[in-house]
Amino acid sequence: MQSVENLVTQIQGLSSSASDISVLHNFLKAADDSLRSETPRLLPFLDQLDPSKHSLGYLYFLEPCVYVTVTKERANTLVPIIARFITSCVAEQIRLAPEKFITVCRRFKEQVMLLEVPIRGVGPLLTAIHKIQASTEHLTALHPEFLQLCLLSKCYKTGLSVLEDDIYEVNQPRDFFLYCYYGGMIFIGQKRFQKALELLHNVVTAPMSSINAIACEAYKKYILVSLIHHGQFSTNLPKYTSSAAQRNLKNFCQFYIELANNYNSGKVAELETYVRVNREKFESDNNLGLVKQVISSMYKRNIQRLTQTYLTLSLQDIANTVQLNSPKEAEMHVLQMIQDGQIYATINQKDGMVRFLEDPEQYKTCEMIEHIDSSIQRIMALSKKLTGMDELLSCDPLYLAKAGRERQRFDFDDFDTVPQKFNI
Repeated sequence: MQSVENLVTQIQGLSSSASDISVLHNFLKAADDSLRSETPRLLPFLDQLDPSKHSLGYLYFLEPCVYVTVTKERANTLVPIIARFITSCVAEQIRLAPEKFITVCRRFKEQVMLLEVPIRGVGPLLTAIHKIQASTEHLTALHPEFLQLCLLSKCYKTGLSVLEDDIYEVNQPRDFFLYCYYGGMIFIGQKRFQKALELLHNVVTAPMSSINAIACEAYKKYILVSLIHHGQFSTNLPKYTSSAAQRNLKNFCQFYIELANNYNSGKVAELETYVRVNREKFESDNNLGLVKQVISSMYKRNIQRLTQTYLTLSLQDIANTVQLNSPKEAEMHVLQMIQDGQIYATINQKDGMVRFLEDPEQYKTCEMIEHIDSSIQRIMALSKKLTGMDELLSCDPLYLAKAGRERQRFDFDDFDTVPQKFNI
């Protein structure tokens, strides 16, 4: 067993080339247990190592340090050390020990949360994701950790930087569930409800052998966001949804399904009464804010229905029909909807009349053509990707073995051969 001092010397001498680092990695793996036994005295040795040069060795020394029970005082010491390491480490070296790097990053996240300064972890974890990722299509174990910190620190726009990437490679299902759940919440925070629905839909419909808490919470938010964005919700899930989700989700989200039923009635008073009676339930789920947006969206939905019937309507009539308190309140709703592009209308301030207009978009501007073209290109790229994945799957030994076992269940001699020609 080598002493810690000797290991430091070897790290300093074997970190210059790929072949040296490979040799060093073997030494470090052999010394891993002894390093853990020396945990209390490892921290000072980090001062003798440069994280930008000795990244692999630094990681092996740092990881045992984060396993010690962390107090706020120790967290104050470790957080800047880990942040500096993440920022300056060499990606090629830390990828040799990805599990250790992920462990250090997770502990780092826990420590900034212990210190109640989640924003201090946002930048370093984003850097960590880029360093551990093989490509932007790869979902790492750090994605959900990073998105959670973005949520806690309300750095929604920073979270969008990873959510815009198309993910095709997933190692652990739990990482995927959390990534989509936290991502959906970030898009909700940005009022990008369509994108939020897509991610929450992924959680609800993902393969699962048994129901899990993440899927239940995602389904609750999926119901609420569907009502806010589409003005309706259906309990029918796609055919590819797992049987576990099909059977159990509704039972765990009954309050929300009843909320949707009240919403579909179109009666604001009944919806508000239901929310008031079940306020504690929505509060305990941390969904009361979304529920209030659901109520607000009902007013907007009722106003939208008026545009399908009337060309001109007074603010007083809108207030009466939609069950608002005053024409002024109706005016505020209409103005907000015009600003959000939900309706097209003009308000005559003099006589308090609202004139509903047709959608002015002619779909022939340069911007619209560019948007359509980029969408087509994206779909073509996705199609190509899916074709490639299908080809890889069809050649996968595990898939072929399973398919072979399935075929053996049937004795094809029991079936008549298909005739090649029919005599007419």
